[in-house]
Amino acid sequence: MSRMLFLSCLLATSLSAQTAEEIIARAEDIIRGKTSQGTFEMTVVTPEFTRTMVMESWWVGTEKSLIVIKSPKKEAGNKWLKIGNEMWNYLKATETTIKIPPSMMLQSWNGSDFTNDDLARESSYKVDYTATIVGEEEINGEPCWKIRLDPKPEAAVVWGKIYGWVRKKDFIFSVVQFFDEKGKLIRYIVYSDIKTMGGRTLPTIWTIYNKVKKGHRTIFKILDIKFNIRIPDRIFSFRELERGD
Repeated sequence: MSRMLFLSCLLATSLSAQTAEEIIARAEDIIRGKTSQGTFEMTVVTPEFTRTMVMESWWVGTEKSLIVIKSPKKEAGNKWLKIGNEMWNYLKATETTIKIPPSMMLQSWNGSDFTNDDLARESSYKVDYTATIVGEEEINGEPCWKIRLDPKPEAAVVWGKIYGWVRKKDFIFSVVQFFDEKGKLIRYIVYSDIKTMGGRTLPTIWTIYNKVKKGHRTIFKILDIKFNIRIPDRIFSFRELERGD
């Protein structure tokens, strides 16, 4: 057997031996990392209007996050702070801080098709769900694992089921579908425009389609991002939250 054929067989064996949990963990880590800091553009599209905002965010796993709106001007300075299971919203115009109750974590974040949970990274596929490989399909010509995620009994999540398609060649998500407890498809995310940023290859455009509200979608674009960097604890403080910019 030639060296090239041997390496190809070894790679194929290695990929086929991947468990669903390992695949999901790698796919999730690509877009999260242990820590991250970046600048993002989010465009909310509805039949009535389109609005775009730019934000800067800091994350430490699923434990801490700070999101700061940079534009448009009328929203600049609004912030969201999440520590553990608690989240607060600071409104610069009125200089008030509002605590967001756990019951609102799946509510729309700032009028988008993302939820408070999505932006705060409260839940985690690899921690809160049991993963099972249910098939293999091609998405845009790329072979993918189709993985079903079922919530663990003790997990504080609302999605009844999630399906994710992960590319075999690089463990990048292609599509993720979210279903409610009755099995109804509520939304799905399409990942595209794969580039190298922050030392890793990842999808830089995430388009979320709302299946409940016709004509509603949100486009989330990564403008710049750094992974696994040191983030000072002061970033995740009320002083930082309520500091005027």
